[in-house]
Amino acid sequence: MFSRDARAERVAAATTRSARASRLNQNTMPTIFEGSFAPPPGRFALVAARFNNIIVDQLVAGALDALKRHGVADDAVDLVRVPGSLEIPVVAKCLAELGSYAAIICLGAVIRGDTGHYDHVAAGAANGIAQAALATGVPIIFGVLTCDTLEQAVNRAGAKSGNKGFDAALAAIEMVNLLRQLPRGS
Repeated sequence: MFSRDARAERVAAATTRSARASRLNQNTMPTIFEGSFAPPPGRFALVAARFNNIIVDQLVAGALDALKRHGVADDAVDLVRVPGSLEIPVVAKCLAELGSYAAIICLGAVIRGDTGHYDHVAAGAANGIAQAALATGVPIIFGVLTCDTLEQAVNRAGAKSGNKGFDAALAAIEMVNLLRQLPRGS
């Protein structure tokens, strides 16, 4: 059996270990940065393909709706039309380099056909948009549908699966707000 003094020492040691662990946990908690959906400052650009316009027009409507619902004024949004999804990245990069836009939302629809053309256009658009964002540091959001069928595209442009244009605009808002929070190097 332990004496009272031995018990007191064990309790004190356990309390000390617990306090040290608590301090350690407090000291190792990460700083969390997360974007919000608060009304963001700045202008937004939509770069939208004309090809498959029946689908893309619905994506544009969804993006405009999301921006408006989150406090972005109509006159703070510019819409730029390009021939197809493969032309989106170069225009998005040009707009980002202007320094006038908080974010750029890229909207298009690539639907698989009988040839390998789909693979080239989908990959080119995705890679080009990613490269433009990395090169400029401006949030350039990928809102280009890449679908196997027209039915899938219709569903993702507002039918059964929500509107991916709306989702892309939400991502843009969140990224603008997140980037404003991040610490800047000196």
